[in-house]
Amino acid sequence: MVEFVNPAGFAPPLHRHLEEDEAFYVLSGTAQFHCDELVFDAGPGDFVLLPVGRPHTFVVGADEELRALQITTPAGFEEFAAEVGEPASRRELPEPGPGDPRVLGHAAARHHLEILGPPPIATP
Repeated sequence: MVEFVNPAGFAPPLHRHLEEDEAFYVLSGTAQFHCDELVFDAGPGDFVLLPVGRPHTFVVGADEELRALQITTPAGFEEFAAEVGEPASRRELPEPGPGDPRVLGHAAARHHLEILGPPPIATP
């Protein structure tokens, strides 16, 4: 479990976890979650479960940052987060930084994640 803060408007690429469930408990802010064909909003006090194998992503609301507890089970996702969060100078890959799709794709493959598409755009 980790607590994270994502800036307003942030969205990770569409992806799926091949080995773990991912869940969020929203502390403050809002986000629009996409899981399979479902699109739903979550705010403070909401718990969101994104089951293993299901394509998902989210978009942080435009007005404020999102603070949430992220829970992945079983453990292991933290290794992916640590790898993509390392400074580029300590990585074995070429120059691109942490947000570069090549970096994410290589790390995702090593940690049983599939990047399926670009980040979504929030729908009204």
